[in-house]
Amino acid sequence: MAALEIDLFLCRSDNFGVLVHDPASGATASIDAPEELPILEAVDRRGWNLTHILTTHHHGDHVAANVSLKERFGVTIIGPKGEAQKIPGLDKAVGDGERFDFAGHPIEVIETPGHTAGHICYYFPKDKLLFAADTLFALGCGRLFEGTAETMWQSLGRLMALPDDTAVYFGHEYTLSNAHFAVTVDPDNTALRERAAEIEETRSDGGFTAPTTIGLEKRTNPFLRAADLKIRANLGMEKASDAAVFAEIRKRKDQF
Repeated sequence: MAALEIDLFLCRSDNFGVLVHDPASGATASIDAPEELPILEAVDRRGWNLTHILTTHHHGDHVAANVSLKERFGVTIIGPKGEAQKIPGLDKAVGDGERFDFAGHPIEVIETPGHTAGHICYYFPKDKLLFAADTLFALGCGRLFEGTAETMWQSLGRLMALPDDTAVYFGHEYTLSNAHFAVTVDPDNTALRERAAEIEETRSDGGFTAPTTIGLEKRTNPFLRAADLKIRANLGMEKASDAAVFAEIRKRKDQF
């Protein structure tokens, strides 16, 4: 099986556009469809033909170009069962635990409610790829628009259970702001401070911070580290549940 090729670019102001291309078959999937023009430019630049859109959730900045791209390319749009009525142009609804094939590459659907009630992530186990959209960011996680902290903590736990070397592509370039916040919660984490310095340099040079890995996030992302004793002490929550610690971290980020 040929290795997948990935093209990463910005849409709107801070959304990531991602194209996943199988060179053997020519199949190309857009992970969500934030904005038509940047996706068209990427497809043209690479000489690819768009065949699929893999939708993670219903927010407008992730589905805005669904219909226009379907009209132009005749793409198949796959998206979450829990939000099927909210996904423009949806052809196939998939739910938690379902598996389907993309040009010979198996995909597993992981339901991760919290940011929205029906948010899903796409996991390519053989390719060691996770497309997490607005559930997990580099050094962050999505806001809780349609779920509780407990729900989101459980969703993040499912992603943390994936292999550490899984490459994670996420929905927004929020990493610099996330880094500034993270060090306020986890100031004694040397790996985090080193990473924050690298992120400052990467962004000042105009580079992207995606992808990350599950292992790196587990070491440095405070939203995944609610069990860490130093974080708990810093928050004054030594005896609280992991979900309660996570909720406090999310609350502080919302106010940061």
